[in-house]
Amino acid sequence: MSEPIYDLAIIGGGINGCGIARDAAGRGLKVLLVEQDDLASATSSWSSKLIHGGLRYLEQYEFRLVREALQEREVLLKIAPHIIHPLEFILPHDKHMRPAWMVRLGLFMYDHIGGKISLPGSRTVMFPDERYSAGLKPVIRRGFFYSDAKVDDARLTVLNAVSAREHGADIRVRTRLVAGKREADAWNLTIRNVETSAEQMVRARGVVNAAGPWVKDLLDNAMHVRMSASVRLVKGSHIVVPRVHEQSHAYILQNNDKRVVFVIPYEENFSLIGTTDVNVANVGEAAEITREETTYLVNAVNRFLGKPLRESDVVWSYAGVRPLYDDGSANPSEITRDYVLKVDDADGKLPLLSIFGGKITTYRRLSEHALEELQPFYPAMSGSWTGNEALPGGDIESLDSVVGEAMKKHPSLPIDYLRRLATRYGSRIEQVLDGVRSMSDLGEILGRGATMLTEREIDFCLQHEWAVKPDDILWRRTKCGLHMDAAERERAAAFIRAKAKV
Repeated sequence: MSEPIYDLAIIGGGINGCGIARDAAGRGLKVLLVEQDDLASATSSWSSKLIHGGLRYLEQYEFRLVREALQEREVLLKIAPHIIHPLEFILPHDKHMRPAWMVRLGLFMYDHIGGKISLPGSRTVMFPDERYSAGLKPVIRRGFFYSDAKVDDARLTVLNAVSAREHGADIRVRTRLVAGKREADAWNLTIRNVETSAEQMVRARGVVNAAGPWVKDLLDNAMHVRMSASVRLVKGSHIVVPRVHEQSHAYILQNNDKRVVFVIPYEENFSLIGTTDVNVANVGEAAEITREETTYLVNAVNRFLGKPLRESDVVWSYAGVRPLYDDGSANPSEITRDYVLKVDDADGKLPLLSIFGGKITTYRRLSEHALEELQPFYPAMSGSWTGNEALPGGDIESLDSVVGEAMKKHPSLPIDYLRRLATRYGSRIEQVLDGVRSMSDLGEILGRGATMLTEREIDFCLQHEWAVKPDDILWRRTKCGLHMDAAERERAAAFIRAKAKV
């Protein structure tokens, strides 16, 4: 029996690949997605966890990108309110920065360039202010308020994959594309299970190269297709420290080198600080933060914080690469964050679409643009739809309403634990807690308090969200690893390996 032919094979399980898989499957295409590691295991979990227009991109005249990103911020707040939340920002100002009038002008543009917005507009804030100057040096007398949003980036990726599956897509993790070749009526694609080394030949009428940092490697070494576009790998590193202030807003701080550094409330008890911009030659060079980058980030925030941070305050860090479209800019901070789509075809059929660049905020529009490029090859494909259907779990009135309903059904479970589950699963919290009547029904409990990781949730991630290894659950499906000490993490990892049989 011959293998079925997929309409579209997507290589790469980051946010762009999963977004395109969701969109294409919902338009009626038969979709295969393969990812060589875990979903969101690379760039899509190495971000600053923001859904934002990119205030600093206005200085680079990236008006189209900022407009699109701000419009998408509105859409994503609507379709994923369980994992995307409004976030207030304060930009402290001192005499060494851009003139105040220039900052106000930029913020006025930021408020209006995207059209109608639901978040509060920008304004000037005079310090000291009981709320908005919390944690800052008293010599800073003024700041500017504006709005953006924060996101659980890895869960955004996973939920797009879940939605794609529910629309009929075939999602395969730990599966690598080994080779691809055009034949008369289809692409012949050799894929390999990286755990078992078993290989399989699949066929597809079109291919999307959403391999992120490996986009050129895939073209050159697996597909043997030459494209003029190139990718620049820019390393971005972040550090996590104990919460620098108790308020709910973030800071955007301008460093002496004109770069900006974010200080973002993270996982309740921490602050996330980043990012750096360093050119690298390959993904391996960006595996870990360097001492120099840590020093850079600590020094940047200490220009503004009333209580200076020490490098020993860092409790966790992560580093990774952003695969940006190479526009020739010498300064890595000035390389465009916009995306470029390139289509290679053979006599008007069997397309290969490759994605260069992009950012999490605009992944859904990138997906729509990708399918617009592919429309001539799939004339029966239906139109755009992803802006109107909530992502899995996102069909909620509010998180409070989800928690309230969960409390009624599970009065014996701690409310803080239910709230954390709600921020991961939204209206689908009952898929995790079905049949739970008491704490004992949760099985093994790892970690402590509201941040505990339970056997029930581990089973759910293994069975329904493609998790295989400890890091998939501890750092991507949840962030429970951050709340555990080393001994607790090792115990949790051993338990997950035993459950997954890996």
